[in-house]
Amino acid sequence: MTTQITAVDRVEILTLQDNTIDLTSGDSTPMVQRAVPIKDGRIGQSILAEHGFSALLHARTAGADRQLLFDFGYSPEGAALNADALGLDLGHVEALALSHGHFDHFGGLTALVKKVGKKDLPLVLHPEAFRFGRHMKITEQFSLFFPDLTREAVAAAGVAPVESAAPYPLCGDTMLFLGQVPRVTVFEQGAPNLFYLHDGEARQDTFEDDTAMVLHLKGKGLIVLSGCAHSGIINTVAHARAVTGVEKVHAVMGGFHLSGPGKEALIRQTVEAMAAIDPDYVIPTHCTGRNAVMAFEKAMPGKVLINMAGTRLVFSA
Repeated sequence: MTTQITAVDRVEILTLQDNTIDLTSGDSTPMVQRAVPIKDGRIGQSILAEHGFSALLHARTAGADRQLLFDFGYSPEGAALNADALGLDLGHVEALALSHGHFDHFGGLTALVKKVGKKDLPLVLHPEAFRFGRHMKITEQFSLFFPDLTREAVAAAGVAPVESAAPYPLCGDTMLFLGQVPRVTVFEQGAPNLFYLHDGEARQDTFEDDTAMVLHLKGKGLIVLSGCAHSGIINTVAHARAVTGVEKVHAVMGGFHLSGPGKEALIRQTVEAMAAIDPDYVIPTHCTGRNAVMAFEKAMPGKVLINMAGTRLVFSA
């Protein structure tokens, strides 16, 4: 059974946090608009880059402008500071969504909600985003533990959690929280060094909570935005196609979790599968890694867009 989403005339994705920033890149275009933090003729506050991701999504159609915040960045204030530097008014945001329960995606939730200035906004997330004791195993004797996302912290932020493992339309059906992503590829096996605690026992973290946002650009196809793609970016795109019934993919954006040593085979297989999907644009962010970005650039010349903190991407029908 497919989930219908409204095809829109224009999609804007403004990155409030990503791993890189270059205020002197000088490569703005009507589609890729770089941050220029200028006020009253003066260069003002810089844009902060952190190991995290947050984005403001706009879907525009028939005179309507629907807005959603997807992920909230690493530090408590980083994404909110960037919103200030860019002069954003977040008062029109009507919903929130979380890609998965890792701290580099929920860290700035409270500060961004304050910027929105509304109580009980829906925050859509998978129930397993609240897994306890998530950690990276370094050796059998030593692990690094991550901050936990708790239901108490979400309630304290003043939002209304909507826990869904199923696809969940938002903003007048113009955006789709994709829900739990089936694993169909043989090469996207997740991160074998990431675990969580269940009744005091360490279990492999298979990231049932990892998901994406999906929009449908009229006449051009799907726009798929992941957070980290722990479930595999190819799996994610395949599920977006299956859920919406739309085969054409216009853009695939997000963290693809291809960084770090020993990823050469995974990078090659992911790039080959993405080239077979043949989206019009690929926009790697956050945890994709430079080796993977270069591989995409080589295999898909002219289709790779480089993202930064503060960049606004504009896709028009």
